[in-house]
Amino acid sequence: MKQFATLFAAIDQSTKTTVKVAALADYFRQAPEEDRLWTVALFSGRRPKRAVTTTRLREWAAEVADLPLWLFEESYSVVGDLAETIALILPPNPSVDNRSLTFWINALRGLADVDEARRKIFVLEAWQQLGGAERFLFNKLLTGGFRVGVSQKLMTRALAKATGKPEAELAHRLMGNWHPDEVSWHSLIEAEDASADASRPYPFYLAYALEDGPNTLDDPLNWRAEWKWDGIRGQLILRDGNYFVWSRGEELMTDRFPELARAIDHLPPGTVLDGELLVWPMDAEKPFSFNALQKRIGRKTVPKKLLAEAPVVLHAYDLLEWEGVDLRSRPFAERRGLLEQATAALPRDAPVRLSPQLAFDTWDDLATLRSGAREAHAEGLMLKRADSPYLAGRKKGDWWKWKLEPLTIDAVMIYAQAGSGRRANLFTDFTFAVWNGNDLVPFTKAYSGLTDAEFRQITAWVCKNTQQRFGPVRQVTPHHVFEIAFEGIQASPRHKSGVALRFPRMKRWRQDKPLQEANTLDDLNEMLRIYG
Repeated sequence: MKQFATLFAAIDQSTKTTVKVAALADYFRQAPEEDRLWTVALFSGRRPKRAVTTTRLREWAAEVADLPLWLFEESYSVVGDLAETIALILPPNPSVDNRSLTFWINALRGLADVDEARRKIFVLEAWQQLGGAERFLFNKLLTGGFRVGVSQKLMTRALAKATGKPEAELAHRLMGNWHPDEVSWHSLIEAEDASADASRPYPFYLAYALEDGPNTLDDPLNWRAEWKWDGIRGQLILRDGNYFVWSRGEELMTDRFPELARAIDHLPPGTVLDGELLVWPMDAEKPFSFNALQKRIGRKTVPKKLLAEAPVVLHAYDLLEWEGVDLRSRPFAERRGLLEQATAALPRDAPVRLSPQLAFDTWDDLATLRSGAREAHAEGLMLKRADSPYLAGRKKGDWWKWKLEPLTIDAVMIYAQAGSGRRANLFTDFTFAVWNGNDLVPFTKAYSGLTDAEFRQITAWVCKNTQQRFGPVRQVTPHHVFEIAFEGIQASPRHKSGVALRFPRMKRWRQDKPLQEANTLDDLNEMLRIYG
């Protein structure tokens, strides 16, 4: 664990990418193989499940530190991180434990099979045996909240430096449904055949946001445009007589979309499609809203009624593999041509459809098309250079997303709650309301969009203008108006306002606007009618 703690400190204490890559590369060369494997897993989001509740951890830590629980809770509210709070308040331990990261992870996983009394004994003994930095990491693993500032791209760079293998190959190896219990370091990183797992997807190629429009790009003839759909980006993989559905977040979602199994009947083995998962009935002109897709996401077993009401299709916009041949290095225009040929004979009721390309001659033509994106139930446009290969991760230059400006509404802040982590001492989470006659009706929450200076300013105001407290939530005097930006709106019987927003955030603090000029519930309902 000490070696892993040294790595974590090197990463956590530097903002320089080169320093982080060098520290990771050294670790991947020197650490035991099992620890290397678990480190890659942890940095890829494959964390052990939480074995002890945070309530018990707080109680046990307060007991060991000989503190009243209320004082521990006050300390926690200041620090903002439970693992760090526990590591800070425990008595110092001069001894050094030399057991490995893998030992501690396996020990933590074993807690699921013992009663609470034995869990407590194990946790308290671990705290006694580990030093401060190791305790912090142990607590992170214990709470299941292990996160560190290492992106997948940064990790593949470090692995490439340590092993000499190409970054693109390593990114592909790390995709898929692998676990340290089921693979070795050699089979995952070093073995010659990295495609033995038929379910393994390719790393997704991600677009950059086009902030100022396409006029700075070269000749429009060099570009292809398509709708940026409001669904779930996914890969449909057909190999060895099976189908697999992967989300962009590397989640295997096959069981949630059983209708896509019929793609096996129409496309050959060795096919991998990149596209958008959308709820789109065969007789509908447009896809349903993302809200309809959300009803499918949370269900691993889909009832027949929901399958009929919200059928999912893959709108394919790229062909990554055809008859077992990796096409990613070929130009986009060539891949698109092969995709059109592959989908030309698909029946109308097939679960795969070709996502259309949009014809335009000038950038002004494209801007006109973009203005109609919401009518098509799209978020905006995608621009792809015709000669671009399919790369891994986010690369600037060849793929751009030109999203619509968000919808906005002016609302009144009525509740405030403190944030977490480095913002634990600031009020950052707010509830907003609109007018309904003389009443303010809450309709959304938001916690992002302001600067640190603005958060400090509003925090000082909240402290002086609190009307009531409900646990960590403070009701404040209605006074401040904020412009709330959001991507979509839908009806929601669960909300008092009757609507729910998608991706709400604070765009501006309207200190120039009086309370009475905030928007109304009628305004929200009109937006729901137009855009819902």
